[in-house]
Amino acid sequence: MNTLLKHFSTPYNTAPFSKINTEDYKPAITTLIEETKEEIDGIVNNPESPTFKNTIEALEFSGQQLDRAASIFFNLNSAETNEEIQKIAQELSPILSEFGNDITLNAALFKRVKTVYISKDTLQLTTEQHTLLDKTYKSFSRNGANLNADDQLKLRDIDKNLAQLSLKFGENVLAETNKYQLVISNENDLSGLPEGAKEAAKQLAEGKDIEGWLITLDYPSYIPFMTYADNRALREELAKASGSKAFKGDALDNQQNVLDIANLRYQRAQLLGYKTHAHFVLEERMAETPEKVDSFLNELLEKAKPAAEKEFKNLQQFAKELDGISRLEKWDSAYYSEKLKQKLFDLDDEKLKPYFKLENVIEGVFTIAKKLYGLEFEQITTIDKYHDEVLTYKVTDETGALVSIFYADFFPRAGKRNGAWMTSYKSQYIENKVNERPHISNVCNFTKPTKSRPSLLTFNEVTTLFHEFGHALHGMFANTTYPSLSGANVYWDFVELPSQILENWCYEKEALELFATHYETGEVIPMALVSKIKDSSTFHEGMQTLRQLSFGMLDMSWHAINPSSIKDVKAHENEAFKNTELYPDVKENCMSTAFSHIFQGGYSSGYYSYKWAEVLDADAFDYFKQNGIFNTEIAAKFKDNILSQGGTENPMVLYKRFRGQEPQPEALLKRAGLLPK
Repeated sequence: MNTLLKHFSTPYNTAPFSKINTEDYKPAITTLIEETKEEIDGIVNNPESPTFKNTIEALEFSGQQLDRAASIFFNLNSAETNEEIQKIAQELSPILSEFGNDITLNAALFKRVKTVYISKDTLQLTTEQHTLLDKTYKSFSRNGANLNADDQLKLRDIDKNLAQLSLKFGENVLAETNKYQLVISNENDLSGLPEGAKEAAKQLAEGKDIEGWLITLDYPSYIPFMTYADNRALREELAKASGSKAFKGDALDNQQNVLDIANLRYQRAQLLGYKTHAHFVLEERMAETPEKVDSFLNELLEKAKPAAEKEFKNLQQFAKELDGISRLEKWDSAYYSEKLKQKLFDLDDEKLKPYFKLENVIEGVFTIAKKLYGLEFEQITTIDKYHDEVLTYKVTDETGALVSIFYADFFPRAGKRNGAWMTSYKSQYIENKVNERPHISNVCNFTKPTKSRPSLLTFNEVTTLFHEFGHALHGMFANTTYPSLSGANVYWDFVELPSQILENWCYEKEALELFATHYETGEVIPMALVSKIKDSSTFHEGMQTLRQLSFGMLDMSWHAINPSSIKDVKAHENEAFKNTELYPDVKENCMSTAFSHIFQGGYSSGYYSYKWAEVLDADAFDYFKQNGIFNTEIAAKFKDNILSQGGTENPMVLYKRFRGQEPQPEALLKRAGLLPK
């Protein structure tokens, strides 16, 4: 029998990866769709009058096995995919999209939901139940339940197309990333590259039976080369290869996909009565409207641009004095920034890496979680994993009770998309008085161990690990009744608070001393280096802020307008970037065609969230700083009011309950060094 159709009789009810065959997914998911339809029919045909319990709650807990099977499959499509999985994903996406529409466009079901919703003020509901009722009603109204039959058909068609286009977009980006290889046969061309990066390049080449050294577009290979390689022509080649992903007019080109996705999203919003896709999305965000987002981004731009222009001018002058570079290009950015940072702070990422052995950093973040929240992490080998490199942990609290199962997957592979993310294989919820605990996963792409040295992280990789682990804590501590309100199921511009706040501990002496020890000597990181990390934390903050703002503005330029008149993706992008551009444009490159966050992930009309959440995290961490970074009372307030509450209440209500006030933007500007001296 198909394993996915059984209730898993596995330790902690974990996914039995080794027993699931790729060909099982499609028949299992289609079967589970049919079973869920029967559950829905049961709700619709219930002869009793609609109540919160027999309609809203019954709907919330329907299709649990389907959700589980689909999450396993689509997580693998991101972390361990192949052509067969991608083909199934293309087949399943429209089927699942159609099924989603079958629910939200089910008139009889909506009638029951609406009956309960209209009477909500007379019902004795908890805060969480009120939120679930509101969210359930909106899931129908915002997905076409109030449309006429013709418009509902149009909506179904749009949703089906969007599901396929988004998948295709991601497949093209992954194929482009995997396709490119920079083979270096002359060792002189590796001048400037640290020994560890050279060894990794050699190992990559050997793995593919290539003579010499291999550089790819995977971040652990790409970033060191762009940062340290003296050969400017090769940096240019690599930068153009990365920047031109899916922008070459060939079978993997994403330009038409970008235009189609933007236009279909606009048409969908219009159909539902919204001015643009951004207006539709932001109705369910802390920011509320595109106008507020634009105002927020422009206010930060005003503060950051003078600092960014000054930093860029200094970098240009430095490159000119050092190497006679008359015009600074994008492929010079990381290289000369690193050299200038070394000069100003006597701080070299390569000198830091020996103190950040991956295993030590993992142990460090676990220790910090224990000091703050009393968590214990025990590595276990009794549960299945989808790849040998995945690490698995049992997470418990001070009483020994299970909090979560945690999967950690740290290294690049051909079947894994670039970047870093947190996801879930099983949601947390409470049913029949049983608190089902979540199964959370962190997926990253860090530098692999080589023959002579372990995986040593750059400081940026350390902050990435902490960032994703912050998301993981949000998932692990989930303690809500309903799965759709659990963990990271919160407003998108609130979801980055738990992740971004944890990055702050990476800069603190008390935290670094717990895990930053030299991998050969065991020496704790010298305080001189800690001071340099702190001093350099605002290095090029103006330029970094401008870069983030440019991404947010590009996102809004696609989604806060009617995009139907856009014919040229590159020209549109240049227009969106004109107020944030420092470097000369590279005509061969285009960001939109590989901007997976907004065209494949969930960040459309939401990229501003990173900066928005920075205001929250700077203000929240300031509270810790005032009272001690390991203050358990404040940690408990953060856990009880933010991490465990998921989407049960408006995020600003939760934040103020934790902090006692609304977030103050000054905390971010102060931390970033952007306040006038």
